[in-house]
Amino acid sequence: MIIHISSSSSSLHFFPIIKPSLSSSLSPHSVMIPSALSLPTTAAATTCRLSVVSAISGDLSSGKPTNPLRTLRIAIVGFGNYGQFIAETLVSQGHIVFAHSRSDHSAAARRLGVSFFADLHDLCERHPDVVILCTSIISTERVLRAFPFQRLRRNTLFVDVLSVKEFPKNLLIEILPNDFDVICTHPMFGPQSVRSNNGWRGLRFVYEKARIADEKSRISRCEDFLGIFEREGCKMVEMSCADHDRFAAGTQFITHTVGRVLEMLELQSTPINTKGYEALLDLVENTSGDSFDLYYGLFVYNKNSLEMLERMDLAFEALRKELFGRLHGVVRKQLFEGEDRRVNIFANGHPKAASLDMARSKDAAPKYEYNAELSAVVDESSKLKIAVIGFGNFGQFLAKAMVRQGHSVLAYSRTDYTEAAKNLGVSFFSDLDDLFEEHPGVILLCTSILSTEKVLKSLPLQRLKRSTLFVDVLSVKEFPRNLFLRILPPDFDILCTHPMFGPESGKNGWNGLSFVFDKVRIGRDTRRASRCDRFLDIFAREGCRMVEMSCAEHDWHAAGSQFITHTTGRVLEKLKLESTPVDTKGYETLLKLVENTSGDSFDLYYGLFLYNPNAMEQLERLDLAFESLKKQLFGRLHCLLHEQLFGNDNESRVRLDTTDLSTRASSHS
Repeated sequence: MIIHISSSSSSLHFFPIIKPSLSSSLSPHSVMIPSALSLPTTAAATTCRLSVVSAISGDLSSGKPTNPLRTLRIAIVGFGNYGQFIAETLVSQGHIVFAHSRSDHSAAARRLGVSFFADLHDLCERHPDVVILCTSIISTERVLRAFPFQRLRRNTLFVDVLSVKEFPKNLLIEILPNDFDVICTHPMFGPQSVRSNNGWRGLRFVYEKARIADEKSRISRCEDFLGIFEREGCKMVEMSCADHDRFAAGTQFITHTVGRVLEMLELQSTPINTKGYEALLDLVENTSGDSFDLYYGLFVYNKNSLEMLERMDLAFEALRKELFGRLHGVVRKQLFEGEDRRVNIFANGHPKAASLDMARSKDAAPKYEYNAELSAVVDESSKLKIAVIGFGNFGQFLAKAMVRQGHSVLAYSRTDYTEAAKNLGVSFFSDLDDLFEEHPGVILLCTSILSTEKVLKSLPLQRLKRSTLFVDVLSVKEFPRNLFLRILPPDFDILCTHPMFGPESGKNGWNGLSFVFDKVRIGRDTRRASRCDRFLDIFAREGCRMVEMSCAEHDWHAAGSQFITHTTGRVLEKLKLESTPVDTKGYETLLKLVENTSGDSFDLYYGLFLYNPNAMEQLERLDLAFESLKKQLFGRLHCLLHEQLFGNDNESRVRLDTTDLSTRASSHS
């Protein structure tokens, strides 16, 4: 492999080029970063065939066809985790399996019913019909060049299962004798993803018949081998190796990159996990199970991966500029437009960090517990009159549950939502004075983070009863808490809340979803304490997981979960990711994340950044993690280049061979 370097005014670009001896049809070319951040679409030139076995008769209860396929003699070279994983299914289908590995896996082979050979010559003399290469990406060439082909029958079928495809295809075509058949495959799954899926059914198996002789017996053998995966219910995707690598750079490589960057942040589960954050934690768990050699192989041996890395870098920088551009506007306004109150955003050039007081204040109310008996029925005495200020999507979403529970709901918004309110059974007011003269017991602010202060200062508070309860539902908590305490008269009660869900995540019910709250200021009168509990009971009745937590504690956790989730989703959104014929479960998770976060306005995301004092630190940590990962990748690439230029001296020698590391490791995320 030759590494070419092209320099520009801003950066160095590295890209792997396959040696001309591997394929004369390949020519060196530079990776260009496109101006538009969009993945290649499935153009007409893309040749792929998707087929799922459904016509084969069989036992419907087991989901597997009963008609027998030909018994194959299959040799697995590289009997690590993935080789053993494949062998288990081959044996279960009745095939005869041999195995070889530099490490002694004879005990594992006996357990699986596999014949293990310490000497590759001995294995080849058993004349297997098929040889499956389960070696690592970086050791494949070494293994192939040391293979005793003369011990095999001349028409043997070779199959690889690497995560990249053009590299092994060119290697197999160059090194194997012309009489040998070749199938390049990529099972888009591993032991972990199969466990979570309860089998291979529905998981993708990508393949290209790179070289199959035009003889009936050899064509039949090829189909019999592919039938192994069809019988397990895999989605069989026939695709050229070039198309696979183009798609995989935008799916598998991005998925692994995101997983490894997040792994460096050492993310932890929090008491206020969202579904999106839990999906990221799962992604980190899946990708961390794979060796760095696997990830490095995806980078070096897929010529499209560098472009994707550059595009991710550009997307992250574009998001940072967008955030800091808005922040600059806020600072400029404060400095030059003479606002009376200035927010001290910076200290020593960095965002001012908020101290996290994990202990409750002395006056904090006891932890709220949902009492199923009391909440079984809503009687007249427990009904509330609730005014929703800001009757957009989220306000209507909450109002629907409140009305269903029998509460009286009033609403106000600058936009006329009279029809929407009527459909929900809500009384809509176009004048705040008129609404407040109805003396609602609860004022629920459903405004955006950026407009909260302006709205709060405009409210005709004098028209309310002095004991009114004010509630917010913002995604940050210290900011509205301090705002309420500063602006509201001291007689008013204050409850800061954060429903950790919205119209999309809560469309199928709120059961099990988190609802965070802090009783900031609740009067000691039993009626006022009861009113607060009755409001909280609205969410407890719906099955929410009620989490009482200080506003400072919430913001600390949210910066490491919610802000990271939104940032990851928005970076990926700028890449314009699309579904492909080779989507992995991990990539589907990222697509879902993008769909969820793109549904929220940029104002909401900007509010998470500007009004959570911990968010800047998380953004910087994310930046450092991405830079560290790039240095790790390019550091190895630099060593490889140094070796090619100056030879294998002791100081610069790069260990390219690994000890039977499976290309698949534990899973393909």
